[in-house]
Amino acid sequence: MYTVQVEVDGLIGRIIKCSGTEDLLTAARRQGIAIPLGCRGGGCGMCKIQVIEGSFNRGTSSLAVLTEVDRKENYSLACKTYPQADIRIKIDIS
Repeated sequence: MYTVQVEVDGLIGRIIKCSGTEDLLTAARRQGIAIPLGCRGGGCGMCKIQVIEGSFNRGTSSLAVLTEVDRKENYSLACKTYPQADIRIKIDIS
């Protein structure tokens, strides 16, 4: 089980627990963090987050919503993000 520090609009507000086999979106919503969601399949981009530090595996997602530049800057879709260590993420709630 890994810890995920959740930063929303620059404020670290919550720490949640997530296993390496559970996607971050599911873990966050189960623990009261309302990351926006749409398709849960990596195609809509509504659950886009940025991993500030820590390692993770990224599942398959559409290049239309998560570009190569996004990927290089550690953006990911929460529905396709699997922590592999303690991580810190940033969520933009706009």
